[in-house]
Amino acid sequence: MRNSSLNIFFVLLLTFTCHTSFAQVDKQAELEKKRQQLQEEIRQINNLLFSTIKKEQTVLTKVENIASRIQARENLIKVTNQQANLITREINSNMAKIDQLRKELQVIKKEYANLINRTYKSKSDKSRVMFLLSSESFLQAYKRVQYMQQYANHRKKQGEEIQLKTAEIQELNKNLLVQQKEKQALIEENRIARNELQEERKQQEQLMATLKQDESKYTKQIKERQREAAVIDKQIEDLIRAAIAESNEAAGGERRERTTSTFAMTAEAKALAANFTSNKGQLPWPVERGIVVTRFGTTQHPTLPNVKTTSSGVEIATEEGATARSAFEGEVLAVSVIRGTVKAVHVRHGDYITVYQNITDLYVKKGDKLATKQPIGKIHTNPSTGKTILKFLIFKNTNKLNPADWVYQM
Repeated sequence: MRNSSLNIFFVLLLTFTCHTSFAQVDKQAELEKKRQQLQEEIRQINNLLFSTIKKEQTVLTKVENIASRIQARENLIKVTNQQANLITREINSNMAKIDQLRKELQVIKKEYANLINRTYKSKSDKSRVMFLLSSESFLQAYKRVQYMQQYANHRKKQGEEIQLKTAEIQELNKNLLVQQKEKQALIEENRIARNELQEERKQQEQLMATLKQDESKYTKQIKERQREAAVIDKQIEDLIRAAIAESNEAAGGERRERTTSTFAMTAEAKALAANFTSNKGQLPWPVERGIVVTRFGTTQHPTLPNVKTTSSGVEIATEEGATARSAFEGEVLAVSVIRGTVKAVHVRHGDYITVYQNITDLYVKKGDKLATKQPIGKIHTNPSTGKTILKFLIFKNTNKLNPADWVYQM
């Protein structure tokens, strides 16, 4: 009864341990993916924001750039800490398993030694032949043959179990060595990252000291940028409303009396919109390589405590000469002039619209049918800052949507 209870306990322990191990493997894989993404983000920040260091940049631009890198670096340190802590738990778990296996191995070896001892004694007292010949009946002799076979099988099983437990301990010891090396590598990476973060914070403090000397001037610059963005947003919204009105008028008399806030859609347009909806969170980025430098909605400025900024979309920094590409199949609804030669391209996907703002050289025109990832135009590079920024917006009819909810891992 006691052995049966112990067996049940060990089966339950093994089941729980296996489940926990699989969960830890999944968590470690998830953290490693995040770590690699953050490392790539830092590389892109360095390439896209800091490779233009020779260009003329305002203190405000430099502060915003270094704030982006500090944020990414802090996130990287956080993830590597989580990885190191998870490996520590795995090491402790493996050490506990090794300890348990060694105890089990001692028990098995002891039982096996007793078994060998009994076998030796039985051989010295009576041979197998005499054991069988002394049977009182054929049935008894048959049962004795079965007993000897079971005894031999049990002995073999005990020997195999010893080999398995020994191999399992050796494998766990190998895993421990690998895990310890992985942990040390993460600790070293974290140490380097912390040193770099410390240097970046010193640079940020120096820039902030300069910024605070004339904080009102830079606050005014930000507010001016916000006013310019609001004018452009109004221009885009007016264009969308006009397109909706035109769509409704073309749909017939019944639609003319209705609100101009939703598109009248054909069956084909409805299918396209449904397809767009089903791809939420999976849309490709509107650039091949880039990082988000401005998020959707209202956010606190990274360094000016009294300043909040609002964005109708996301701003993506990319490399000079980069091309904007369609995030989904659709039709060019309009091309509008933002300022000078800089334009915005509006692409319709049923009752959804994606907007690609800050385009110079156009590759498309109104009415063109576009495939997913089809090039739209070259993105403008600011000659004074050296930054190449695409502003990307998503609308459903006249409602602004957060692109980060729709684009894969944005």
